[in-house]
Amino acid sequence: MKEITYDELKKLPEDSYVLIDIRDEGLTLYGMIPGAVNIYIEELYNSEKLSSIPREKKLIFYCEIGRMSREIDDTLDCLSGRDCYSLAEGYVGFVRAGMMNETDKAERRERAERSIQKKFHRQLFSPFAKACKKYRLIEEGDHIAVCISGGKDSMLMAKLFQEIRRHRQVDFDLTFLVMDPGYNSENRALIESNADALGIPITIFESTIFDAVDTIEKSPCYLCARMRRGYLYSKAKELGCNKIALGHHYDDVIETILMGMLHGAQIQTMMPKLHSTNFEGMELIRPLYLVRESDICAWRDYNELHFLQCACHFTDTCTTCHEDGTTSSKRLDTKKLIAELKKTNPFVEANIFKSMENVILDTVIEYKQNGVRHNFLDDYKDKA
Repeated sequence: MKEITYDELKKLPEDSYVLIDIRDEGLTLYGMIPGAVNIYIEELYNSEKLSSIPREKKLIFYCEIGRMSREIDDTLDCLSGRDCYSLAEGYVGFVRAGMMNETDKAERRERAERSIQKKFHRQLFSPFAKACKKYRLIEEGDHIAVCISGGKDSMLMAKLFQEIRRHRQVDFDLTFLVMDPGYNSENRALIESNADALGIPITIFESTIFDAVDTIEKSPCYLCARMRRGYLYSKAKELGCNKIALGHHYDDVIETILMGMLHGAQIQTMMPKLHSTNFEGMELIRPLYLVRESDICAWRDYNELHFLQCACHFTDTCTTCHEDGTTSSKRLDTKKLIAELKKTNPFVEANIFKSMENVILDTVIEYKQNGVRHNFLDDYKDKA
């Protein structure tokens, strides 16, 4: 298929083409090019959406980095006689093209901060502060490494940390830590540009994680996530930090609970904070624990921000990976299941979340604590 660059696209009349995002929902949730329609590549060839687009309009297909869209066969019947193009560098190219000058950055930073203080205060700052207080995530004298991947969650988390420190109710230090696991230069430049635009003074260090997992066929995302965690702990401790903060949110928590039951045959949750088992004196905290993903997306879109969710070598083949190593397909299925249940029970999300606070051990057949398995028969006769 012919390619068109984003600069060439901008020169075309807006009414002369239609942008078609062929990525799955796991990626489109993190942002789309404005005005684009989403037709997942597996549905493309049988889609009625294509037939509804006037034939005189150019069809501009894009994926994450331009590889999958470039390989679309434009001789197929559904595309026969149509003027079709692949957007070079895909969504990533669009995001890179949006890098701002210094004036734009200052305006963007002020708008993003003001929106946290005003428009999204109840949705974002209040649950962030509540989680920090309820779970004692920030304590006097802490030095917290705020781990930034470059995505929407970690970038917002950094801004919320800046905002809560401005209130100065507790004295603590922050280091905004970015690990470069082997990004190409363009993706690293995008993370640096977004951090600069939002006024986040990042500290970057390199690792070779991408190279290490590049040849792994089974569960590369899981291995990558585990290695990332270890590198972040190690660097944070080297910098004098006693905690690392990760950007998991409320939706991650309830999805993890259900995924554990449905796919792992176990009941567990994503804890708001954990002691490190390999790095003495270090803790992991999740200050977005009570923040809803929809509100994070609303803040991102309101401020016209664009982030990369995944910049690894597998981006277009495994769609996207999550911080805990799960791929988007499993998590997206769980997200859809929760949405379906919510249609008949509007409280289902809160009930899933609260279920981890209301575990009744008298009705549990077996459970494990500190690696030791306990069975209800152990003291069944004694209870009689």
